[in-house]
Parts: sequence; structure tokens; C-alpha cells
Amino acid sequence: MANNSIVLEGELRTEFGKGPARRMRVAKEIPATIYAGGDQPVYVKLPMRETSLALRHTNALFTIKFGADSKLAVVKDVQRNPVKRIIEHIDFYEVKAGEKIEVEVPVFVEGTPKGGAIAVVDAQELKVRADVSNLPERIVVSVEGLQDGDNIFARDLELPEGVELDIADPEESVVTIEIPQEDPADFETAEPADAVPAEDEKDAGAEA
Repeated sequence: MANNSIVLEGELRTEFGKGPARRMRVAKEIPATIYAGGDQPVYVKLPMRETSLALRHTNALFTIKFGADSKLAVVKDVQRNPVKRIIEHIDFYEVKAGEKIEVEVPVFVEGTPKGGAIAVVDAQELKVRADVSNLPERIVVSVEGLQDGDNIFARDLELPEGVELDIADPEESVVTIEIPQEDPADFETAEPADAVPAEDEKDAGAEA
């Protein structure tokens, strides 16, 4: 097993459906399924607090223990209650130590461009391929000192060792530096309702 995986202690579950799932959540447990290619899935229940905290890490690698067995896995899907936002179910996908997989990684920027320019993130996420023990949580792009009109393309990114882009176009723009455009509406002024007419307008009115 990978040394940097997050360990979750769970139990096998034998009850299925809305009723048992509801009872698990009341007991502060989360129903989960571990898929393994063409093999039979493994159904487990995991501690709610520890699992919820662990899921804050993007692309985390998990060692899920249940009884005398354990599985190395990554998150495939998380279902949350749309109102309460609590986790209702998790799908994991079993992986093997040393295996390379594809994951989506969020893009973040750091630094300050020159001259009042801002950084616009064109690609919110990028697909990469990496060893399961070295899955990046984020891709950080420095925009320090860049100026209006500059672009950072996918091919320009510095990725962690062992991580490679898995996208069709390396010329894809990831970040654009630009000066914010002022809204013309900000300069429009309405004529005051109690505007005073000019002197010649007054005289014309008096003669009529």
C-alpha cells in the first residue's frame, strides 16, 4: 500500500436501500461502494466525520480497511444532500500501487500582474496523468509581474515530477492577463428630475 494514503476504518455492509442508508447516516456513518473494474463491488460504511474531513483533499488516495481486508482507492463520485449538504454516498474506484490514472486537477493562480491587470483563469481544471501515490491536489500558476496581453498556455505549466498533462491541445490557454474593461453604464448620468430650464427657454415660454 502507498505510504501517503489516507486510512479510513470502515465495515462491510449487508443492508441496502433508502431505509438502511438513512439509519447509517443517523448513526454518523456514510454508505460507500468500492468498484474494481470487472470484479464484484465491495459495499462498506465509513465514519462520517473522518471521511468528510478527508474528502477536503482533492484527488486523495485512500486505504479503506474493513475487517481483515483493505483496498487502495480514489474517489469516483460523491453524492451530497442538496439542502443539508451532508454526504449521502461515496463511490470509490480501486487502484493498485504503482498504477497511473487520469484525474481532473483544479487551477489556482498566485501573484500580482502589473499595471492594474488581472488574471482570468480560462481553464478551471486540467486533466493530468500521474501515479496514484503522486496525485496533485492543485495546479498553481504564478502571474507575478505579468502584464496586459500575456497568456500562460498548458505547455508552459511546471508540473510536479511524474505528472504529465493529458489534454488534446497543449496550446490551450490556461490563464489570460488583461485590464478590466470599464462598463459604459458607469459613466451614464440621468438628467435630474428637477432640472431648471435655461433662460432663453423661460423667455420663450413667457411669450407663448
